[in-house]
Amino acid sequence: MAAIMASITSELLFFLPFILLALLTFYTSAVAKCHGLHRWSGRTKKRRPNLPPGAVGWPFIGETFGYLRAHPATSIGQFMDQHICRYGKIYRSSLFGDRTVVSADAGLNRYVLQNEGRLFECSYPRSIGGILGKWSMLVLVGDPHREMRSISLNFLSSVRLRAVLLPEVERHTLLVLRDWLPSSSSAVFSAQHEAKKFTFNLMAKNIMSMDPGEEETERLRLEYITFMKGVVSAPLNFPGTAYWKALKSRATILGVIERKMEERLEKMNKEASSMEEDDLLGWAMKQSNLSKEQILDLLLSLLFAGHETSSMALALAIFFLEGCPKAVEELREEHLEIARRQKLRGECKLSWEDYKEMVFTQCVINETLRLGNVVRFLHRKVIRDVHYNGYDIPSGWKILPVLAAVHLDSSLYEDPSSFNPWRWATRLGWRRTATSCPTAAARGSAPGRSSPSSRWPSSCTTWCSTSGGSSPSRTRRSSTRSSTSPRGCPSGSIGLRRRRKEKGSKAF
Repeated sequence: MAAIMASITSELLFFLPFILLALLTFYTSAVAKCHGLHRWSGRTKKRRPNLPPGAVGWPFIGETFGYLRAHPATSIGQFMDQHICRYGKIYRSSLFGDRTVVSADAGLNRYVLQNEGRLFECSYPRSIGGILGKWSMLVLVGDPHREMRSISLNFLSSVRLRAVLLPEVERHTLLVLRDWLPSSSSAVFSAQHEAKKFTFNLMAKNIMSMDPGEEETERLRLEYITFMKGVVSAPLNFPGTAYWKALKSRATILGVIERKMEERLEKMNKEASSMEEDDLLGWAMKQSNLSKEQILDLLLSLLFAGHETSSMALALAIFFLEGCPKAVEELREEHLEIARRQKLRGECKLSWEDYKEMVFTQCVINETLRLGNVVRFLHRKVIRDVHYNGYDIPSGWKILPVLAAVHLDSSLYEDPSSFNPWRWATRLGWRRTATSCPTAAARGSAPGRSSPSSRWPSSCTTWCSTSGGSSPSRTRRSSTRSSTSPRGCPSGSIGLRRRRKEKGSKAF
């Protein structure tokens, strides 16, 4: 036993120097590492980014629910009011599951839009891509987005706008007015419903050559209504939810587009003729190398972008104009003057020159987009560290330029809650201020989003020409929404009451 112990002791003594050396090395490394961490921590503390003030709210959900709380379109809401008063026009928060900088500052908003693709990129919540499609222009970035956008802009060339789109707008407007012709009794029309129907029919015609009034077109419109309810709902994919129903409607809509594609390919192969280019579908099939999935998502995203903004702008214009008789009178005079010049020239259809002469109409459109805030804010992602006005915005963060906050800023617009189209007027016609971004979202996302300014003037002139300038009377329907309308505008939803046609009147 003693011999065994002696042997173990001798072996331990043999390895003792190595053990001590290992312990010394470990200790030295640990001390050095701790010292390095301390120094690195000091440097990090010195280099800590100067983030905008703010709060993150609850874990994961952050302050999303408060930010999305419903409020009138002509206000920025209680959430924004409180945060701007507490933190200023630039503050940080946690929204949609991401660390976010919210900007109500006109300069920063303009900076974000001007540096699209260099410092910032489009970044909508994943649920948007799930329902609009991964090839939608709203979710694409970089070269794929530029390719899709180029196809759309080439289709919507200035030549096509003058030769095709303008006459189509006039024709669809006349169809709507014919539906309003008096029958045996008076009726009330919803301005929002009529605006949505008018815009959808126009988009369906230009995208897939679907004529208004046909059974297929009407079925597609009803599917689109269901689809839109899911786009703006919580992304809960369970049977019975709005999101689940929207996904079903999306599949139906894409099925219609796909069937149109197959019919055209079959016709082209059978007749050995070239592909027609009368609509966006034919243009995309012939002028691009896009796959079937890409074409489907492109057409659906343009239908969404063009329909929602245009129809909302039309309905809001009617809403605001009802409370501003002076603007209605000046608008009527401008359009009747255009109609008189048409008659002197022996023409009966709108021309591009007529459109460009609608100076006050453009002022009304700008004021409608400013006060109505059709696009309230944008989703952008910071792709490089940004330093602005003393604040650091790290790469990977989200930034939300709130356009509505700029449009309703009393330091930029006198009496911003009032509908005042003359604020855009100068001796040379109309103007845009450097702080206003009424169609900024359109230039930053999808070409279809800029369409309110090109559709509404021609439809309004057509109405003036056919009605002789007589304004349809309006009635207000009861509404449970809060009554915080802009000064001079009524609360609640708007209806248009059609009247029996009086002797000598061309319409209504």
